[in-house]
Amino acid sequence: MSTVGITGFEGFLGWHLRAYLHALPEFTVLGAGRSTFQDRQSLKEFVRRSDAIIHLAGMNRGEEKDIEQTNVTLTEQLIQACEVSNSKPHVVFANSIQCEKDAAYGRSKKACAELLKQWATESGAMFANLILPNVFGEGGRPFYNSVVSTFCFQLAAGQQPQIIEDQCLEFVHAQSVAREVVATLQASLSGDVLVNGDRVSVTEVLSRLMEMSRCYRDQLIPNVSEDLNLDLFNTYRSYLFPGHYPVRIALRADARGHLFEAVKSCRGGQTFLSVTKPGVTRGNHYHTRKIERFLVVAGRALIRVRRLFSEETTEFQVSGEVPQYVDMPTFHTHNITNVGSEDLMTLFWANEIFDPKLPDTTREPV
Repeated sequence: MSTVGITGFEGFLGWHLRAYLHALPEFTVLGAGRSTFQDRQSLKEFVRRSDAIIHLAGMNRGEEKDIEQTNVTLTEQLIQACEVSNSKPHVVFANSIQCEKDAAYGRSKKACAELLKQWATESGAMFANLILPNVFGEGGRPFYNSVVSTFCFQLAAGQQPQIIEDQCLEFVHAQSVAREVVATLQASLSGDVLVNGDRVSVTEVLSRLMEMSRCYRDQLIPNVSEDLNLDLFNTYRSYLFPGHYPVRIALRADARGHLFEAVKSCRGGQTFLSVTKPGVTRGNHYHTRKIERFLVVAGRALIRVRRLFSEETTEFQVSGEVPQYVDMPTFHTHNITNVGSEDLMTLFWANEIFDPKLPDTTREPV
């Protein structure tokens, strides 16, 4: 088992890396936040216990001098802790394609990489310089982490996003970055590691998100067959939870009875129906890419949802008498319990057919 230390583990990319490693039993994760860097002994102990360190801690926005000073100081503190504890972890640094730009953030990233490279050369440690494009994903801070986060937040709030400067950018989802990090560790890579993404204009990203938002508010799952579209849609959905749910479905009735449209999708998927006995709970797992819908068609149920690493649980009381669905957000473990006295009948839908080799279903109690 390998112990991976993550600086800045409470941040956006740090959270996604923790979520990725959480499903891999061969890794143990240690986190270093602001308080760790403020206590030399704590930082020394963090470094000593880590076989590898993913250095994510830093400042993205703010006054230019603060950005440059903060990022370089954090890296210097990390190196000093390695030296005084005589530790030689495999360090992977989250650099940026902006490192060649003459701006505070880019200059600081370049300086940090050079400091870590020099330390690795002198100490005999391994150092990988992970050069990242624009990273987005669920849980990103709007107006801070990514333009995608800003657009998704605004659309979820019913606002009209505005493009300040249209340009072609390279976008990569945070889980793709996490995969690259783990691959770098497993292959014991050193030197520059360039992470590739999808080159798309800001206008195109907004256009896709607006169409997804329109479809979803009309209770239609958009076409997510392309990986980028699935990542964008899951990011958008993360800003709708929990206030958007449960979604009530219109009943169409006549003399023969009534019907409702359970799922409308632009691209297939898989549907199955389950019967759950009173008092029984199903679920207790989470997904990282899969869209999953819970729709009770008979009986009464309690749906419980909890974001990874959080203790706060969201609950939805649903009944077959009023058809409503809850689409599970990614990186949230969830379950459904029959709280009635009769059998619970639930329709489940997922956007992809279940593949036992790539199930995207990880056990985790709510």
